[in-house]
Amino acid sequence: MAKTLELQFTTQLGKSANVSIDDPIEPLDTAKVKLAMDSLIAENVIQSSSGALVANKGARVVERNVTEYEIL
Repeated sequence: MAKTLELQFTTQLGKSANVSIDDPIEPLDTAKVKLAMDSLIAENVIQSSSGALVANKGARVVERNVTEYEIL
């Protein structure tokens, strides 16, 4: 099962933007996640099509389970 940490932000235009990080270290240290998100906003290192990141919206770990089938 693949896991991804999804950081959710609000942009200058009031829309949502996400940053995904593969294989996060668990359990998550929420204080460190918030600090990292605050740093991304303060340093203005990420621009989206709807402008710069301006506020933290949330964070979540997403699990994806893929089952492949061989088709004969």
